[in-house]
Amino acid sequence: MTGLSGMRLRAVLLPLLAGVALQAAAAPQPVQAWITTGDQKLLLARGKDAAFGAATRAGIVIDVDPAQRFQEMAGFGAAITDASAQLIQQRLDAPQREALMQELFGRGPGGIGLSFTRLTIGASDFSTSHYSFDDMPPGQSDPNLEHFSIEPNRAALLPTVKEALAINPQLKVMASPWSAPAWMKTNDSLIQGKLKPEAFAPFAQYLSRYVSAYQAEGVPIFALTLQNEPHFEPGDYPGMRVDPAARAAFIGGFLGPVLAKQNPGTQIFDWDHNWDQPESPLAVLADPTAARYVSAVAWHCYAGDVKAQGPVHDAHPDKDAWLTECSGGEWAPGFAPNLQYFTRTLIIGATRGWARGVSLWNLALDEHHGPHKGGCGDCRAVVTIDSQTGAISRNVEYYALAHASRFVRPGARRIASSTGKGGLDTVAFRNTDGEIALLVANPAPRPRAFSVRAAGRSFGYTLPAGSVATFTWNDQP
Repeated sequence: MTGLSGMRLRAVLLPLLAGVALQAAAAPQPVQAWITTGDQKLLLARGKDAAFGAATRAGIVIDVDPAQRFQEMAGFGAAITDASAQLIQQRLDAPQREALMQELFGRGPGGIGLSFTRLTIGASDFSTSHYSFDDMPPGQSDPNLEHFSIEPNRAALLPTVKEALAINPQLKVMASPWSAPAWMKTNDSLIQGKLKPEAFAPFAQYLSRYVSAYQAEGVPIFALTLQNEPHFEPGDYPGMRVDPAARAAFIGGFLGPVLAKQNPGTQIFDWDHNWDQPESPLAVLADPTAARYVSAVAWHCYAGDVKAQGPVHDAHPDKDAWLTECSGGEWAPGFAPNLQYFTRTLIIGATRGWARGVSLWNLALDEHHGPHKGGCGDCRAVVTIDSQTGAISRNVEYYALAHASRFVRPGARRIASSTGKGGLDTVAFRNTDGEIALLVANPAPRPRAFSVRAAGRSFGYTLPAGSVATFTWNDQP
C-alpha cells in the first residue's frame, strides 16, 4: 500500500511540478526602475517595475547590446577637500558622521556607493589657509625636503579618507597639487607663477613623498596629476601655470622615473583641465618619453564640450580618460536643468567618451558655500552640511551621481546602447555579476514612451517629463 500510494502521489505531483516549472520559465523577466524628476516629486525613488516581454507600441527603441563592451569602470564620486573633511569631522557628531559616510560610500541599504575621490596635495581655494607640505620663509629653500610633512592633513582630511576606505575598500583615491611649494616657483608664492627648471627634481620627489606618506597611513594613491588646471593662474588662491612642453619634460625626465622607482603602483594623468584645449594633452602625449609614463588624460567641465574626450582617446586608445572635476553653483540654481546637465553631460557624456571615473568637486560644503579662502564663493557641493546643526541637504549633484554609483559597481564594463533617439540620452553598463544598468535621461517637457530591446527581448516604459532613470535587470534570465 505504501509503495502504491507513493507511485500514485508521484503520478499526481510530477505533472503539477512540471506545470509550475513551465509557468516560471515563461514568466516575464522583471526590470527595476529608479527615477528622479526635475520637479523633485521623485528623488531616486523606486518606480513601477517593467518586464521583458511586455507589449509596447512605442516608436522610440533603445537597443542595448551587452556583447559590445568598452572601458572598465572604476566609479563615481567627489573630491574630499579640506573644506569637506573639516565639516564632516568638526560639524557632525559621531552618529551623524557615521550615517553620512555610510550613505555616501556604503553599499548597504540607503548607500549610494561612491567609489572614486580626489584629494588636493596642499591647499586649494577650499582650504581655510594656503599651505603646501614644505613651506619655507621667503627667500629660503629646502631642496632635500627636510621639512616635508603631511601634518596639515592629520586633523580632518586623513581621518575622513580612512573612514571612507574602511566603508568602501574599493575606493579609488587620486590627488592633484594646486601649486608646488612657493620656494620652487619663479615668484616665490603659492599664488600664480611657474615651476623653476631647477625645481623639477625636488618637485618630483615632493609628489612621490606625498604618495609614500599617504601609503604609510593606509591610503593608497592610485593616480596623480602634476598640476590642477595648468593653464590657469588664479589671483587669490594657489595655482601654477605649466605649459605642455614643461609638463612633458617634467613627466618624462623627472616624475615618471621617480614614481616608477619609488611608487610604481601610482599612475600619472596629464592635463586635469577643461575640454576646450585638447591640443594641450595631445602635445604631451606626442612626446614619446613623457607618453611612456602617462596612463590617462584627466578632464574638467568648465569650458568646451565633453565630446572633446573622444578624439583624444581615438588618437591614443591606450590612454584612459577620467572626468576629475566639475562643480555646480548658484550661477545655475535650478534643480531640473542641473539634473539634466549633470546626468546627460557628466554621467552619460563623459562615460560614453571613455571616462573610467567621474569625480565632481566638493563632496560637502556648508550653507555659505564654504569654508574657502579665495576662489569660488558660490560653489555647490554634493551635500550641504549645516554648520550649526549638522543637518544634511542632498543637492542635485547627489542624485545625478547616485543614479550611476548606486548601480554601476567597480569593474563594470560600459556596453553599447543607442542614444539620442527621440531626445533620450542613454548609457549602459554590465556589472561583473551580470546585472545590467541602463541610464536614460528625458529632458523633454513631456513624458516619453519608449521600449528597450536587448538580446531579442524588449520592455516598454514611459518616463516623466524632465526626469532621469536607472533600469536594472540580469543579463542571464
